[in-house]
Amino acid sequence: MFGRRKRTVQGEGYDERYDESHGGEEAAVEPYVVGELDDHDEALPNIPVPDEPGAWQAPDVLEQRLYELVSRHAAVEWEDEEAEDDARGALTLAYLEALAGELVYVPFRREETSPDPRERTFHVYDTSVGRIVAVYTRGLLPRPHPYLVFESYTLRDLADDLPDDVDGIAVNTQTPCPMLMSADAEERQVWRALHNEHWDEEGRAERLVTLRTGVPPVGPLLHGLALGAHMCFVNGEAWNNPHYHGLGLSIEHERLAKWWGITDRDEWQHTQRRLLDREITPWYWEFVLDARTALAERYTDGRLQAVDATAWRGYVETALRERAAQVPEQIGPDWEEFVAHVVGLVGKVLRYEGRFRADGLLAADAAVRSVAAWDIGRASMMARWGYGARFATRAEMREAVVEASEAAQSAHTSWQDFSAGYALGRCLHFDDEEFGGWYQEMLAAHRALSTDPDSPWHTVPFHVPRAAVLGG
Repeated sequence: MFGRRKRTVQGEGYDERYDESHGGEEAAVEPYVVGELDDHDEALPNIPVPDEPGAWQAPDVLEQRLYELVSRHAAVEWEDEEAEDDARGALTLAYLEALAGELVYVPFRREETSPDPRERTFHVYDTSVGRIVAVYTRGLLPRPHPYLVFESYTLRDLADDLPDDVDGIAVNTQTPCPMLMSADAEERQVWRALHNEHWDEEGRAERLVTLRTGVPPVGPLLHGLALGAHMCFVNGEAWNNPHYHGLGLSIEHERLAKWWGITDRDEWQHTQRRLLDREITPWYWEFVLDARTALAERYTDGRLQAVDATAWRGYVETALRERAAQVPEQIGPDWEEFVAHVVGLVGKVLRYEGRFRADGLLAADAAVRSVAAWDIGRASMMARWGYGARFATRAEMREAVVEASEAAQSAHTSWQDFSAGYALGRCLHFDDEEFGGWYQEMLAAHRALSTDPDSPWHTVPFHVPRAAVLGG
């Protein structure tokens, strides 16, 4: 159980013992289900340094860069102390420059963090080299712990928010790429300047991120994680990361509340179930697409694109009215308006498909078979969001992701088919035929997933055996 053991913090010239004790269960007033089920001993990173220099495979590009910097410096035999000091200064600057373009993560006891950074209590370690705060890069974060959480900071935010009496930060301690650096007033000014030079908020989004280590083997879990690759691309998150922390606990709570109205475990469970059951997307979207499939099977040998648009509209309207005749007591005053709206979806789908084909999101002879992907892909992400927010247990997250995998394979035929359905669902939900940012993000995601060799579309088959070991 976290909170009763000692660990060694190792950095550049830093090897001190510190206590990880915390309030934990004793501090909880109400039962904390996630805490009861998910407490574990991997609260902070603890990655052995390989015996052979340069042999470590970093999880992501940033950590690989930091490892190369640290390894290169350690491999040099310095002629004198002055030369070593100069090199150490250059190393620290290069390390900081790498950090300045990314978020860093600070661990907090759960009861000592807050959505307001001014209300957080930093855990400060009193060491022989001064008062130190631990900081980590995202690729090294361990699986979420219920009582120890991480909050994200830019280098500038860290300079502003660290208590004035903190003397330094230990970055990525107990990993192959550690660095201990000063946090005095002069150094914090350097951090702010480097942030202004290197931080690019837009550059951190719309990028395909693939972790190299710590990922599940090919199977239902990895396949289920890959279903969220569109949204991971949009947010610049690793699609294959089973240990989701997102932007830190407070921002993850904020995002779930803003976009989904989720503020606690019960609400997360309810929304997760509705997504997996495909109950959030309006039923009549799939109804319209199923009508075309029925016509295609009857008249065009299954070729969806060959279905006549007028016949399709007529079939939709007839089927709607036949359904309504069976339950006349449910027909309200806006029924005719509703029928017109659903019939009008035929034209909207056709126009989106035309744009999809022109942009390469659909093949020239293809059409969208289903929008099931829209709920299923979001279900894959919701599982991770709930886990990162500590609303879901690790087992619940994995079970939901695997269930999403099975649902996707039942509803779609390939990654391209899944992608087209996801894009259409997102556009029907948000875009309103403007072909603006909501669509452009999907087009960029589709192109990256189609072409990048690290994409799950090239590394994970769309159909995986259900009996495969989950792993990860």
